[in-house]
Amino acid sequence: MALAALSLLAALWSGLARLGWDLPLAAGGLKENHGPLMVVGFLGTLISLERAVALRRVWPYGAPLFAALSSLSLLIGLPLPLSQILAAAAGLFLISVFFFLCRQQPSAFFLTMGFGAFLWFAGNLLWYVGYPLHQVAPWWIGFLVLTIAGERLELSRLMRLSVLSRTAFFVAIGVFLFGLGVSLFTLGYGLRLSALALIAVALWLLRYDIAWRSVRQVGLPRYMAVCLLSGYVWLGIGGLLWLLFADVFIAGRHYDAMLHSIFLGFVFSMIFAHAPIIFPSITGLAMPFRRAFYIHVGLLHVSLMLRVGGDLGQWQLGTKWGGLLNALTILLFLANNVRSVKAGHKSV
Repeated sequence: MALAALSLLAALWSGLARLGWDLPLAAGGLKENHGPLMVVGFLGTLISLERAVALRRVWPYGAPLFAALSSLSLLIGLPLPLSQILAAAAGLFLISVFFFLCRQQPSAFFLTMGFGAFLWFAGNLLWYVGYPLHQVAPWWIGFLVLTIAGERLELSRLMRLSVLSRTAFFVAIGVFLFGLGVSLFTLGYGLRLSALALIAVALWLLRYDIAWRSVRQVGLPRYMAVCLLSGYVWLGIGGLLWLLFADVFIAGRHYDAMLHSIFLGFVFSMIFAHAPIIFPSITGLAMPFRRAFYIHVGLLHVSLMLRVGGDLGQWQLGTKWGGLLNALTILLFLANNVRSVKAGHKSV
């Protein structure tokens, strides 16, 4: 977890430098490795660590261990292929985790998350063999989207889904995977197929997620529901942007908007929602709900609207300040978590 936190901070620092803020950078190409630090070092370590803790076995810790070491090798400036190989090894371990879970309990949600793990491995492997990061990024996004969608599918059993609704979910996932395959040959066409699937998944989650029940409650259930539902909106926006601007999925303002509407708007909304549950399960420390959590949630959406609006309107100042506020939002989120843990410790 310490290496995951370090990767997050390094990714925020390098991301601000990429936006044009004048910041000193450490050796080892920190600025060029913003994406791997975030996806492999932070998100990959955190997601695989959660699974390893839940299994209560030793070998699944290979996934977070190799992911964290991959990030560490970037941070200290070791040769890039070493980091890439370690990242691919982490992906293989995570695939093994879901293969084990599917054998123990065959289920649609474990299968979905298993496909997500495969996309992480495939993206890491593409990174290793020399594909540019703009072609790797959709695979990494697929890892996060399928992991989260699989978890929500598991909870949606309480909604008693019809066969038609479940079929719609898997058709969308299938189209997304097919689009990623096509993107290796024709990036624009493949991304547009995947974009349609992202929009479909977002609409499915907005329609069938159990968050619509918990949003009518109070305290932590309502807070989590607000985070989840707003995150699904950002996923749909990201899919729409992919559909409109797939031909410029290389670099520039539209590329920034296409990536961060999902990485920040969707993924970090999910992190904000689940942190009060996942963090205690990993660390054993209580993290009681605080109304101050709504501050970092609101700031995330406002700052991201400023950033994406700046991207789409070619307003450099909006993009730059929106990115800075994004980083400050995540730091505020971490600070609120620390305050909550301290409050929980005092109440014991």
